[in-house]
Amino acid sequence: MLTPAAKAELEKQQYRIVGKHSAVKTCGWTKNMINGEGGCYKLKFYGIMSNQCMQMTTSISCANRCTFCWRGYKAPVSKEWKWAVDDPQMIFDESVKAHHGLLVGFGGSAKANKAAFARSKEVKHVALSLTGEPIIYPRINELLDLFNQNGVSTFLVTNAQYPEQIRDLQPVTQLYISLDAPEKELLKEVDVPLFPDYWERLNQSLEYLAQKKQRTCIRLTIIKKINDTSHQQYAEMIQKGSPDFIEVKAYMHVGPSTQRLTKGNMPLHEEIVVFSKALVKYLPEYEIVSEHIPSRVVMFAKKKYKKDGVWQTWIDFPKYDQLVNSGQEFTTDDYCKKTPQVGLSGKGTIDNMPEHVKTKFLQEHPEAYAFVDEKTQELEFYEK
Repeated sequence: MLTPAAKAELEKQQYRIVGKHSAVKTCGWTKNMINGEGGCYKLKFYGIMSNQCMQMTTSISCANRCTFCWRGYKAPVSKEWKWAVDDPQMIFDESVKAHHGLLVGFGGSAKANKAAFARSKEVKHVALSLTGEPIIYPRINELLDLFNQNGVSTFLVTNAQYPEQIRDLQPVTQLYISLDAPEKELLKEVDVPLFPDYWERLNQSLEYLAQKKQRTCIRLTIIKKINDTSHQQYAEMIQKGSPDFIEVKAYMHVGPSTQRLTKGNMPLHEEIVVFSKALVKYLPEYEIVSEHIPSRVVMFAKKKYKKDGVWQTWIDFPKYDQLVNSGQEFTTDDYCKKTPQVGLSGKGTIDNMPEHVKTKFLQEHPEAYAFVDEKTQELEFYEK
């Protein structure tokens, strides 16, 4: 699957290649949590322990060349699986081994929290979202079964170009679809898809997502001045997929994406909040629940997750493990847990913003006052 040049580039970026088509790389938030510097947004939103999370993919190849992706253009692209198929048990074993190998240096680090590092030796979560399109691995369901049997939760992200694979997927702790634009031509511009029927594939994928009984999420990656409008059209697409959760996240100006986009395309967290507040008006089934400012992401949830006035967006992982290995049918309602912290950071008027933030914000958002509460004249904002 990989040319020598592509493999060398990935290894230079601290990827570890597993077998012929899989890869592992340590997430920055895993390192942060081991160093006692806090976890990722999945900890705040859903309760995963970032120091026990492995980031990997089962396919380095992808059917898109998304402009905002950190993948270099040496990485392989393909519409179909053309390669030998590695054994799922080998992928599981070697991925965990590679993951621990990447973390071994923390054992001698004075900065590392010893307890957090000790717990990191037991992988409890896997983010199948590193690079490429993991869902096209022909034996993905067997690998998911292995994760389930070993008490490892699964967060799988797909670009929605393989609807049949979404339809046929075994239970995943939380299944994500990336929704990068709400209309056909803009999606082509943003995702640069290989499939000529990319729009039809996305729509079919959303319909299959709506049929899933376990947790689902639609993620919007917002690129400033490119896909940061059309709130009503986004809402219509989201409603088709009927996800349990929505994540609105800023494009981050990192990796090879810097060759295709500018730093000016990376929204401030304030702008993600403004976009989210505009979007939620068209989504009566949802509320904004939480945010993670360092990641510039806002999370919505269906109102059904607010039970007796208390949000329950966290995951009861032991309960999920029990359910998924029982052989019985179960739904999202069966493994919910109280969310310890909800809400946005606090209110303040535009005039209370630091002057440089206020000036920049109002220059770029002349419509900002449209989102100010009519009675209090208050707007959510966040100081850096």
